[in-house]
Amino acid sequence: MALVDHHQKIHPLTDVEPPPPPPQSSAPPPEKAVHHQIILPPKKRRSYLCRCLCYSFCLILLILIILGAVIGILYLVFKPKIPTFSIDSLNISDLRLNFDMSLYARFDVKITTYNPNEKIGIYYEKGGVLSVWYTENKLCEGSLPAFYHGHRNKTALDVVLTGRTVYGSTLMSALVEQQQTGRIPLQLRAVAPVAVKMGKMKLKKVKILGNCLLVVDSLTANNAITIKASNCKFRLKL
Repeated sequence: MALVDHHQKIHPLTDVEPPPPPPQSSAPPPEKAVHHQIILPPKKRRSYLCRCLCYSFCLILLILIILGAVIGILYLVFKPKIPTFSIDSLNISDLRLNFDMSLYARFDVKITTYNPNEKIGIYYEKGGVLSVWYTENKLCEGSLPAFYHGHRNKTALDVVLTGRTVYGSTLMSALVEQQQTGRIPLQLRAVAPVAVKMGKMKLKKVKILGNCLLVVDSLTANNAITIKASNCKFRLKL
């Protein structure tokens, strides 16, 4: 027979309840930041574009008007004129065929240049070139000197031109044949880089391009050559 221990305590089983959930806040959750892009209607976009184009056009027009006014004032104040050149004499020191049948030429040219401006000085920079041509054949060329051309000033220049032309026998025959007529057409081409001085302002460099059509009576070396006709034209190249 089993013995019962009266001193043993028996505890009743009870259900353990979980802890209550934390109280929920009644405030709504935070909203995410949303970037809104403003989209203009097609009509407003066209209107905005038209205003931008109109403002740009007005600004460009205003700049052109101011620039034109400044140029006009400078023109009225200084009254710029292109300097003139004249060919005083043309001498041939040498004109002969070499052993390789090339044509060698040496010309001595005297030029008078005149600056007709009262308030404009001209700086002739280095790099000026004067050349002599017969038809489309360049006979010789030389460098123009660098100098300052004052107001209403005349300056005489002595320029030595030398050159060698390949296949000179054909060219020499054409010159001899033309010389028999007593009228030999030549062309002098000049390219002169210059800087214009207006008052105390020295403007940027431009180029004076010259083209002189000459008719001489002879091309015999070391003989007096007469210039029968001369027509020179000059223009500026910016």
